[in-house]
Amino acid sequence: MIIVCGRYTVISPAPALAKRFSAKEAPTPPPNFNAAPSQALPIITNAAPQQIQLVRWGLVPSWSRDPASGPKPINARAETLAEKPSFRQLLARRRCLVLADSFYEWQATERGKIPHRILLQSEEPFAFAGLWDEWLDRATGELHPTFTIITTEPNELMATLHNRMPVILPGPDAERAWLANDLAPAAHQQLLVPYATDLMKEYVITTRVNSPAHNDAEVLAAA
Repeated sequence: MIIVCGRYTVISPAPALAKRFSAKEAPTPPPNFNAAPSQALPIITNAAPQQIQLVRWGLVPSWSRDPASGPKPINARAETLAEKPSFRQLLARRRCLVLADSFYEWQATERGKIPHRILLQSEEPFAFAGLWDEWLDRATGELHPTFTIITTEPNELMATLHNRMPVILPGPDAERAWLANDLAPAAHQQLLVPYATDLMKEYVITTRVNSPAHNDAEVLAAA
C-alpha cells in the first residue's frame, strides 16, 4: 500500500471546529501540529453526525481476530473501495468526516525527501472523507472505534509532490452528502474526487515534521 497523508494538523480551536461542522465539541484536545497514526483524532461519523468524537487513526475491522498484530490501514483507495469486501461494507454503512486544517506530504527529490505543508487557500478547516469501524473486545465488552482516510488521484498541485492525495470534501453540502444514510454507495463514490487545485496552496517546511514527537508550532515554519 502506498501511504499518503501520513501526517496532518488539527490546530483550529475546538469551538471553531464545532461551528464549522455544525456539531457538538469533543473533549477538547490540545492543538495537534503533527497528527500521526494511532493517535485519537477528531472525526464525525454518519452514526452521530452532530457529534465530534476522538477516534484512533488506523482502521481495525470489526472482524479482526487480533488487532494488536494485524494491519491497521491509515489509507483506503477510492477507486477500489467497492471491490474489497471489508471496505465495500464500510462505504455502505460507516462513513466519516476526518477533521483537519492542513496535511503534510514528502516530495522525493535527488536531495532526499522534502516535506511540504498543504492547506486550503482560505486556511480554513476542512474534512477528509473517511471510513470507520468498531472492534469489540469480547473479554471486556469494550468497543474500540478506528478510522482510515480515503485517497484518490492527485490534482495538478499534488501531482508535483505525490501520485496520490487524500479526498478533501468540497464544503458542507458534500460533507452532508457523504454522511447521508439515504444515498446509495454509488452516489457516495462520486464524491471521492480530487479537490480543486486553485483552492489549495503548499510550501516547503523543515524536516522537524519527520518525527511525530515534534508537535508544536515550529513544525509549520517554512524551510
